[in-house]
Amino acid sequence: MIKKESLAEQAFNLIKKEIISGKLAPAEELPEKKLAQELGISRTPVREALRRLAVEGLVVLSDQKIATVASFTEEDAMHFMEIRKLLEVYNLEAVSPLKNEVFEKIKENMDAQLKAITAGRYEEFIDLDREFHLLLAGENPNPRLRALIQSVNTGVNRAFLVLSNTLQVSAMEAYGEHKRIVDALEVGMIEEAKREMADHMKNIASRIKGYYLKEVEE
Repeated sequence: MIKKESLAEQAFNLIKKEIISGKLAPAEELPEKKLAQELGISRTPVREALRRLAVEGLVVLSDQKIATVASFTEEDAMHFMEIRKLLEVYNLEAVSPLKNEVFEKIKENMDAQLKAITAGRYEEFIDLDREFHLLLAGENPNPRLRALIQSVNTGVNRAFLVLSNTLQVSAMEAYGEHKRIVDALEVGMIEEAKREMADHMKNIASRIKGYYLKEVEE
């Protein structure tokens, strides 16, 4: 017998993939009963999956417990990026120098990023991209700052997800930007790492703007 946790995990992954692919549009309602029927499972694991998607910023749950696909405007994205740049550039200064075991975890993450991109597993890359930034934030001794970085990464992660139709290009660009940040940190060039992180944030913002510009033109 498949455990409910496994069913909830399957439902989470399937619904997330539908959102990433654009099959489920922003503001589209996600009725538990309909989803349960389509997935061939009960409503309980669907409900659990929707709650988890809400935590990731992909789904919005109203006071009436009605779930809808989250909408994310260009203005929202730029606000998140402004905050994220301030936090993540400062964070590099606060966490340096990094311990060897932290570098090992980051390098494992980087290897997984490249493998995911090479294999065309862009949904996996999105999760690894977020994990990369949270690994750096996790070394900050300030728990409130760590929580803030996690929060803005969740919001921006949603913006990045809507760019799934451009990930074939932007994923490799982002990987290269991550690598330059890590290379600078590894040799103790903190100011260089901060500049690379600032450029990375700027490039993410540019990619997001490019997506919305394309949407207007179409």
